Amino acid sequence: MTRINTKSEQRTRRRNRIRAKISGTSAVPRLAVFKSLKYIYAQLIDDEAGVTLAAATSKGMKAVKGKTDAAKLVGTEIAKKAGEKKIVKAVFDRGGYIYTGRVRALADAARSGGLNF
Repeated sequence: MTRINTKSEQRTRRRNRIRAKISGTSAVPRLAVFKSLKYIYAQLIDDEAGVTLAAATSKGMKAVKGKTDAAKLVGTEIAKKAGEKKIVKAVFDRGGYIYTGRVRALADAARSGGLNF
């Protein structure tokens, strides 16, 4: 019998498939994205040491018109924090989400802020 997977199970499978191929180092960390129904989060992660180098979230932001605008602000903020730590290159981890909408807005804002991936 075939089994019907839920959306969260499908995303988990995609995320695991992506994470098997990419990894972050201290010189080139992994830019991981997580989005909930309300907020979006971004982290620069060194997988070798198992530490988060920088993080940004839309949780405490004020005067945001929509979720996509919040994602843009998170992207510029993570790029600014990466610049302070002298990180210019990263590996983008979309976390199993489709590269459109909020994920793309965050990535484009991070690129325009100075991160290369």
